[in-house]
Amino acid sequence: MFAAWIGYLLDGFDFVLITLVLTEIADEFHLGTATAASLVSGAFITRWLGGAVLGAMGDRYGRRTAMITSILLYSLGTFACGFAWGYTSLFIARLVIGLGMAGEYSASVTYVLESWPARLRNRASGFLISGYAGGSILAAELYGWVVPHWGWRWMFWIGVLPVLVALWVRRSLPEAADWQAEIGSAAVGPRPERPNPFRPLFTGRLRSWCNAALTVAASGALFCVFTPVGEGYVPWLSVLAALCLIAFAAQLGGRRGWLRHIALMVTVFCAFLYSWPIQALLPTYLKTDLHYAPAQVTDVMFAAGFGTMAGCWLAGFVGDRLGTRRAYAATLLASLALVFPVFAVQRSLVGLGVLLFGLLALSQGISGILPKYIAGHFPTATRAASLGFVYNVGALGGAVAPVLGARLAEGMPLGRALAVLTFGLTFLVIVLVGGDVPRRLARLVDREAPEDHLVPEAGGSGPLPEEASSGPL
Repeated sequence: MFAAWIGYLLDGFDFVLITLVLTEIADEFHLGTATAASLVSGAFITRWLGGAVLGAMGDRYGRRTAMITSILLYSLGTFACGFAWGYTSLFIARLVIGLGMAGEYSASVTYVLESWPARLRNRASGFLISGYAGGSILAAELYGWVVPHWGWRWMFWIGVLPVLVALWVRRSLPEAADWQAEIGSAAVGPRPERPNPFRPLFTGRLRSWCNAALTVAASGALFCVFTPVGEGYVPWLSVLAALCLIAFAAQLGGRRGWLRHIALMVTVFCAFLYSWPIQALLPTYLKTDLHYAPAQVTDVMFAAGFGTMAGCWLAGFVGDRLGTRRAYAATLLASLALVFPVFAVQRSLVGLGVLLFGLLALSQGISGILPKYIAGHFPTATRAASLGFVYNVGALGGAVAPVLGARLAEGMPLGRALAVLTFGLTFLVIVLVGGDVPRRLARLVDREAPEDHLVPEAGGSGPLPEEASSGPL
């Protein structure tokens, strides 16, 4: 847990740096608000690919190997950001960060969940994801000290430190218990049999070429959508990217799982849409609308980050007590009462900090058990790849969110735009998760789908995880 938590803390540190120094970068490179916001989106463009590839690596070669690879990718990508000479070079470095962050999520989540007892796995999920909030707190504290003295580039150069964590993980840690018992121990002998989650994509020459073309088309379309290259064609390019990713989901899910994959993608997409407008644009709102100094921004971001962290801890206990789905929906429902008050406070630094702490503890903190919610839909043999793909395709909502928030802010105050997006989309996620929509849809094509692969006999129905994962993909 500690190794994965540290990796995820440094992942969060590296990833949120761009939101803290966005105004400084925009001033130096002469970027508008929407163009600068696309730098936040850049890391999301490659997440779907990183989640699938590094997730498949985790299923085939072990969770630890995938975690090490992901840490190296995001830390070196962050280091490269410090040498950027313009918008394009910085955007490319953000693409590398996206690859690494996607792999870190799927590898760390499966590594921890498969190592903890079934009755405590919501807690394991919540504790792990709190590391991301810890990273945002660390970044906010360093921002108030580093940027005024040394400039924004040093924030990124500090981000190379996770390489040391990768070396320690490689040297010291064992493999995840569930994977080792079910996959690692079985894959011995001269010709070991290991899972290959991508096998459905490459079963013939024609399918292989078609899927290679889909990969290029999806990546190119997403790049054009989130950069000025695709200006004027964004709706068409967005549809093209969505169709390509749905085609991948249908193939990876197979005849019995394709609808589950797509439903989970949509759920995660909406979850990112409600949470990322605040995560990405809160520093910009504090500096431009409220005219806060760097030290004041640091104070508010500390309250926000610690609220998210405390919410993740709370989510784990509530999830194990009430059940993952009920805890998720009930906590989000309570958060709606705080959305508009947060953006109504303008003169009280303490009041804003207290309200943000409460809002993020309830709304973003509950995302601490989102990994447990998603991972429970998949058996051990394909869990990392499926979770990595589904979650990181859905994470494109995080790419859309800051740009959408910036666009809405062109016709209304930024604070009001953030409040409207957060409230409306939070309510939609409550319906999707609380109504158990992904699992209900999955059972339209697979009536024997178990309630939860991570918790034996959850809900009193469905086969045991071991039984469910022993069948064909």
